[in-house]
Amino acid sequence: MRPSPCHLMLVHPDQASAVTDALWARLRHEAEEAYQREPKLASLFFDSILNQPSFEAAVFHRVAARLKNDTISLPLIVQAFAKAAEDDGCLVEAAKADISAVLDRDPACTRLMEPFLYFKGFHAIQTHRLNHWLWNHGERDFALYLQSRSSEVFQTDIHPAAKFGHGIFLDHATGLVVGETAEVGDDVSMLHHVTLGGSGKESGDRHPKIRRGVVIGAGAAILGNIEVGEHARVAAGSVVLKAVPAHATVAGVPAKVMRIVDNDVPSKSMDQTLNDLAYQSFNYTI
Repeated sequence: MRPSPCHLMLVHPDQASAVTDALWARLRHEAEEAYQREPKLASLFFDSILNQPSFEAAVFHRVAARLKNDTISLPLIVQAFAKAAEDDGCLVEAAKADISAVLDRDPACTRLMEPFLYFKGFHAIQTHRLNHWLWNHGERDFALYLQSRSSEVFQTDIHPAAKFGHGIFLDHATGLVVGETAEVGDDVSMLHHVTLGGSGKESGDRHPKIRRGVVIGAGAAILGNIEVGEHARVAAGSVVLKAVPAHATVAGVPAKVMRIVDNDVPSKSMDQTLNDLAYQSFNYTI
């Protein structure tokens, strides 16, 4: 399944509004509680959340605050986000799905405020969503500059042309590389130092297609125009050079299919271990 545009999602407008209201109310409540505990961070809580008029405005402001420098100001980035969101409602819907995915899948995350304020994976994917819109609307130098800036600030390198669905969880995110013609479907989880790259100097469509519900472990490399099927699991440190069937677990260098379980949804469970396989196959050893 390819990344799904919002206009194809069967969600009633009132339902979407209720989700936004609930997220925004929770975020504000958490910020108010945090301010009471740590008033020394008042400017962070107020500038990023409490003084913002809406969830989307707060997201745009927070990401822009991390990206701004002497070349591109915070207002310039916020304006670009607002322009993109006005043209494409997917931008805001995707941000809601992404932040919900972090809260749902990251056991270290107990507050919505944490990914919103601090997690570079959430900030990196929102930056890419803006870059992708800019790339497709003729502002390619701006997109490439923000890609470079995102690489510098968030340690992720995602080509602006790469396509992403909703509910993306970039856990830690450091060292993520995603090539130009890569596609990442809905509800995908990726850990740090993942590469979705080409396999050489070929041109054209040359990067992986990651389908819905896949989890990709730390340090894994998926190379070439190959498909990783729905709800597949790629073990940490694997090098994937061939297509991966849906619901399969692959591990090794080069990666091989270890098992196929039809009811497995690894991107939600974030389980990188299997009882019948060595623990070291799915985690770095020290």
